[in-house]
Amino acid sequence: MGSDTPETVADIVAAHRAGTMTPAQTVARSYQRIRDHNDPAVFISLRDEQDTLREAEVLASKDAAALPLFGIPVAVKDNIDALGLATTAACPTFSYSPAQDSTAVKKLRAAGAIIIGKTNLDQFATGLVGVRSPYGIPVNPVRGDLVPGGSSSGSAVAVSAGLVPLALGTDTAGSGRVPAMLNNIVGLKPSLGLISNSGLVPACRTLDCISVFSLTVDDAMTALTAMAGPDGTDPYSRDRPLAPISAFPEKLRLGVPRNGQLIFFGDRAAEKAHGEALQRWTQLGATLVEFDLEPFYETARLLYEGPWVAERYLVIRDLLASSPDAIHPVTREITAAGARLTAADTFASLYRLQALRRAAERTFAHFDAMVLPTAPTAYSTAQVLANPIELNSRLGTYTNFVNLLDLCGLALPAAMRGDGIPFGITLLAPAGRDAQLASIGRVFHADTKLAMGARSAMQPALAALPVGASGDEIIIAVVGAHLSGMALNGELQALGARLLEATTTAPDYKLYALDTVPPKPGMLRVDADAGHSIKLELWALSAAAFGKFVAAIPPPLGIGTVRLADGRGVKGFVVEPIATDGARDISAYGGWRAFMAEKATV
Repeated sequence: MGSDTPETVADIVAAHRAGTMTPAQTVARSYQRIRDHNDPAVFISLRDEQDTLREAEVLASKDAAALPLFGIPVAVKDNIDALGLATTAACPTFSYSPAQDSTAVKKLRAAGAIIIGKTNLDQFATGLVGVRSPYGIPVNPVRGDLVPGGSSSGSAVAVSAGLVPLALGTDTAGSGRVPAMLNNIVGLKPSLGLISNSGLVPACRTLDCISVFSLTVDDAMTALTAMAGPDGTDPYSRDRPLAPISAFPEKLRLGVPRNGQLIFFGDRAAEKAHGEALQRWTQLGATLVEFDLEPFYETARLLYEGPWVAERYLVIRDLLASSPDAIHPVTREITAAGARLTAADTFASLYRLQALRRAAERTFAHFDAMVLPTAPTAYSTAQVLANPIELNSRLGTYTNFVNLLDLCGLALPAAMRGDGIPFGITLLAPAGRDAQLASIGRVFHADTKLAMGARSAMQPALAALPVGASGDEIIIAVVGAHLSGMALNGELQALGARLLEATTTAPDYKLYALDTVPPKPGMLRVDADAGHSIKLELWALSAAAFGKFVAAIPPPLGIGTVRLADGRGVKGFVVEPIATDGARDISAYGGWRAFMAEKATV
């Protein structure tokens, strides 16, 4: 397909929508690249290629504009359930066939993604190295002697090598960030509970999150917005609205550790690369603010020295008792320690963690985000096999505390060292600031002008941000009589509203024709399996005009939050569910305008 073949999610989706490539061609390309790559340790299982091609052909008949991941091949870490593929957690004895998709995978499919296989991992997601699996060690495609990073080794390698443009990992202690650095890709570790963990084999149930690997920050955010949202089947799910990506702030304050607090274990090249990354931030306009890293180091020590190891033990204790030899010896050594912890140990650690969380809150009050090396250094596979626990621990120096403190993180490529080893930084912020990290991280990554992954594909230009409201304006989504040219659009015009864009909802809404004068529709959010994408318009109103407009809306209509196809949430028209009883379901028309046009011809 040539050197200009699209590699990023954004470029592939654009090509699919333009018709210059089809989803089936993209899927076939992934399978051909997997064969050419010839590393059997990347995937634990692959779907039959013909099955995925048939799925891609069916997908091609759907409304591409309503599917943000239209035709994107996705690899899934093999501790996340995907229907039709076994879940092994890299332990053959543990393997089972899931009865349904995990919530995350279900949402990816609803967004147009095509799941092609399950990727290798450090067994039971215990490790940051990628060498603790009976399915082999994936070869690092950037530099073959390096560990691929873990535990999400296969997913990171698959994205870096160009086998897929998007993959799911998980992150408990850095498993979505360390492999990103070692493979020169983006690793997004969302706020805890933002993505449902339903259908995930837990490592530490209170700390786990599903993470995203991609070539660009924008691609990672597209996937995150598709998966984000509360889920009643996951008791740790949280309703955390995800803001859209915004412009790089004029006054950005970034936290950096006090002089002498960073540890690189003698790796001068990593230290130099980090210093250059900080210089890049200042050139982009950021102000660097020093802080004390010691409380964060103390929190990190709690993860493996404290009671959270017992959470790992709970997952495999039955297997440890019945078939201990089925568990990787290093994994067995680490997790078995969890059986020896007492309730008193647990509460003592919880008390200390709460104090450290308060200290972290005070620290983050002084800046917008923290910048740290993703990992202090890099190790070869031979080095890790000779010293598996100590070197693994070193790789987690700047990652182990993150989930304990309920932070979100974004791992970014920062440099390609002279010795061919990738170096990366991670942005960290309190939970809920995922979009803020993406908004600044995308600019930093683009400024590095680094090639993406291991294939030397150059980064595309940063996409323009969607046109939005300004000042005190509020965006409102209209779906019916207030659309441009429709019966009540004059009400918006009279209030000085301005049209921003035409777009669609996420595919989990229904539209009903209500018995009103003039005719109006009612839009209701439903389960994704039963829903449609509905066309709408976004208008901007001043805060005062918005108040007047909303006050005049008659029942059964009202204003709620409407989820758009790109993941944004905006205020918009919704209907009281009771009003849809007996009303005609017109969802298949895809919007009010199409329904009214057909009605006019009858």
